Amino acid sequence: MMPEQPADRSAFIVTAIGDYVKSPGNSLRNADGEPAFGTPLVGFSRGDDPLYGEIKADIGDFYFTPFEIFHATFPLAAVSPSDLTVISYVLPQTEKTRRDQAREKIFACERWARSRLYGEEFILKLGAHLVTLFADNGYEALCPGASTKWEKAMSQRHGIASTWSERHTAYASGLGTFGLCDGLITPLGKAVRLGSVVAHIDIPPTPRPYKDHHEYCLFYSQGTCGACIKRCPVGAISKDGHDKTRCQPYTSITGHKHSLEHYNIDTTPCGLCQAGVPCESGIPPQDHTDPRELSALRTG
Repeated sequence: MMPEQPADRSAFIVTAIGDYVKSPGNSLRNADGEPAFGTPLVGFSRGDDPLYGEIKADIGDFYFTPFEIFHATFPLAAVSPSDLTVISYVLPQTEKTRRDQAREKIFACERWARSRLYGEEFILKLGAHLVTLFADNGYEALCPGASTKWEKAMSQRHGIASTWSERHTAYASGLGTFGLCDGLITPLGKAVRLGSVVAHIDIPPTPRPYKDHHEYCLFYSQGTCGACIKRCPVGAISKDGHDKTRCQPYTSITGHKHSLEHYNIDTTPCGLCQAGVPCESGIPPQDHTDPRELSALRTG
């Protein structure tokens, strides 16, 4: 039964997510039955957080705020943005997956491809599990990633985008900031996958321990690192940021073909910029400027 006090509900949800991640469904579906993800990190944000309006203004009019996607899903619900809570969760790649991925130079490793397909399926099941949990306790909720309202769109400023971004949601929920390659650097690192649920429930928001959306990235905060630039096999990352026009075709066409031919896995993996870098498994120390150490990380 969901606790009555808002402050207690957050702990209840964190435990529910952690327990579900321990279930057999969290699997790479390989011969050893390895889990796809490690222990998750959870954050909360309010539906009326002004940051969601800023994100929408930055990405485009097509982008949903929490209230907009909730209202589109439950048009008869009498709610205001302040009545909603967004639950965001970070699921870290396992050490074995990160180790294998860091060794690769051109294509994603098999464990990463499995996580891209089977891990993402699990994340959507986790979202459905939470929606059911909320419903059983009398709260309306939805998983944006599984919603029919979710679709790709073209942002005038950012190119290929979508109507809901798990990375921006996690950023708003106090879970991390963006890196040079556009990946989210969290306390569990950048080698992660993300999910979220929007619910008509009162849960205190997680404080954002950062003031800038690039605060955890060494390139932006100190002008150092740039390890992800060398990790990209098609030059889609530079000091100017992430070029989606180079990244997307490589992932969806070249990476897809390789995954099918070599792993028999029908998915579109890459993620080389998320491993073999200082922010792979945590927030890099802000004094991490030793070029020899960075070079070792780049080359594995």
